Amino acid sequence: MARSALPSNTALPRLAHVDLLRGLLVVLVILLHANLRVPFGPPALAEVLGPRLAGILFRSGYYAVIVFFVVSGYLITSASIRRWGNLSQVRPAAFYRLRAARILPSLLLLLAVLGVLHLAGSAWFALDTGKVSLWRAVVAALGLHLNWLEAQVGYLPGPWGVLWSLSVEEAFYLFFPLLCVACGSERRLCVLLLVPIVLGPLARSVFSDNELWQDHSYLSGMDGIAFGCLAALLAHRVPQVPSAAVQRLVLWMGLGLSVLVFCFRKEVFQWGLTRHGLQVSLLELGIALVLVAMHWRPWRWTANAATAPLRWFGRHSYEVYLTHMFVVIPGAWLYQQADVPPAWIPLWFVGVIAASGLLGDTVARWFSEPCNRALRR
Repeated sequence: MARSALPSNTALPRLAHVDLLRGLLVVLVILLHANLRVPFGPPALAEVLGPRLAGILFRSGYYAVIVFFVVSGYLITSASIRRWGNLSQVRPAAFYRLRAARILPSLLLLLAVLGVLHLAGSAWFALDTGKVSLWRAVVAALGLHLNWLEAQVGYLPGPWGVLWSLSVEEAFYLFFPLLCVACGSERRLCVLLLVPIVLGPLARSVFSDNELWQDHSYLSGMDGIAFGCLAALLAHRVPQVPSAAVQRLVLWMGLGLSVLVFCFRKEVFQWGLTRHGLQVSLLELGIALVLVAMHWRPWRWTANAATAPLRWFGRHSYEVYLTHMFVVIPGAWLYQQADVPPAWIPLWFVGVIAASGLLGDTVARWFSEPCNRALRR
């Protein structure tokens, strides 16, 4: 058996362009949830933005989560290659320990806080016991099927709802190291990863008539993770960096597909891509190509001072994602109680984004990161 390329508890260096992308994605998720409670205004400013730009800014949360899946697959596969040299040499026990160290502390803290708020009868965060009990929601969150539970009973309140994506992601990683070892070679693993990529559009369009399940089912999100895994394998296994012309071609193809889906949704729908679930596949492919091109030749500007605020969000995007509803929901209530003019709405959005970042950074710095380091040791 090949020796590990790195000790399994070694912290890997951060990638500026990935932090920048994740920061942008988590801000889009915050904007979606904020806009659902306080529509962006004043009306004159919303009219200036226009429906296309407003859609990009305030209705891109689902696409942002899809891109998170691609980035996650890319990072986990890339980290596994750097730790073990070859994916067939992945050690499942060490893989699970690293995932648990990163994911479990914040998740358990979130569930504990939500449990207390539910038992206290919080109007904002308590579960509707007519639909689901507290213990059932906790079991679903820890048992990686909260996405299925929501498809049965409807949306759960506040921070419960964001856990659907964690169910999809961690269900994938439950099997990923086992498949790496069972396949015995990265080529066979690549062929296997094509299965969720083929089935993803079908899951979003054919396999179910439940709209919530079409968006949140395992296969509806796992194709994005698989695209990210393949992107990492391609980036790391190309024997030599391609020519500048090839790099530009891959980059512009990726950017073109990503912009097409993000910015031209009406046209994509009219072409029938949305009806068949293919718009998500094109977005996933586009982001995967961008990540490959950035691996070959990272953009220096992604690490400059102008991008620092978004990279700050990206470093703790997991904690921000889990906790931002604790800011958005009370923040919307406070705004409504204050009865301020619509001209203040943009400032409210800025405040919600900043406060969400600060809360996520606090949780990461004082809780999840110390727990992560301790569990890795």
